[in-house]
Amino acid sequence: MLPRWDYGDAVRVTRNVRNDGTFPGVPTGDLLVRRGRIGHVRDVGTFLQDQIIYSVHFLTEGRLVGCREDELVGVDEAWIESRFEVRQRVRALRPLAVAGEVRVPAGSRGEVLNLEKSETQGVVYQTHFDCFAGMPLWVPEAALGEWRRPGDA
Repeated sequence: MLPRWDYGDAVRVTRNVRNDGTFPGVPTGDLLVRRGRIGHVRDVGTFLQDQIIYSVHFLTEGRLVGCREDELVGVDEAWIESRFEVRQRVRALRPLAVAGEVRVPAGSRGEVLNLEKSETQGVVYQTHFDCFAGMPLWVPEAALGEWRRPGDA
């Protein structure tokens, strides 16, 4: 198991990093570093002898955060920004059909399960909608909006 990056290498974090309870002075669950931010590797270690962990210094945030290798990409690698992330609540902006039949009415609430980014296709989200239980759909970013609770402005 060899590390992909070394001390001083610039890397980009691919998902939001929240405090799992190991970052002092910040409540558990609070955002530490937003996805897409660039940091520099300060140290390389392992966890449970089978995961490489990088201590990454994010200068803008003023934080040194531990990141798994699969949470990082090289700073020169292609980066496609996305509006939503895994486990985020969303709503359908328009009716969504399967085999020509509308299964998800506009305004339906859903939750992002996964996402894929492509330079040609853009961002698509595997989304579970409450009204179409058990059948996640791949939905383009343009068809999704932020979920707001009824009555929120």
